[in-house]
Amino acid sequence: MRHRVSGRHFGRTANQRKALLRGLLASLIKYERIETTVAKAKAVKELADRLVTFGKKGDLHSRRIALSYLPDRELVKKLFNEIAPRFSDRNGGYVRVIKTGFRIKDSAPKAILEFVDYSKPEKESAKEDKKAN
Repeated sequence: MRHRVSGRHFGRTANQRKALLRGLLASLIKYERIETTVAKAKAVKELADRLVTFGKKGDLHSRRIALSYLPDRELVKKLFNEIAPRFSDRNGGYVRVIKTGFRIKDSAPKAILEFVDYSKPEKESAKEDKKAN
């Protein structure tokens, strides 16, 4: 029985799980919107909210903690200089999970993971405007 056992293991060892979550977290900060399975999205959402809170603090200790989660200094810089200041007046809930349907091959439930204030890049919105006309 799983009484009071928290966390998702994804059928992986601890090192594999850590690498998976770090990669998803890095992609989320880099692109600000990713598509993955619902379970992985929910696991990454917790970590991303925690990192944005560290970004809002902005001190050296918070940067070092964020660097332990993220594999690249440029991503930490983007988190602290671009993403975290956008949420300065918000107390939590920086990332949303939008369920989108099921994957064709194995019917795994898919979701989009994005920051709450995400807006489409200019290139994509310009292409959609051309298609509409």
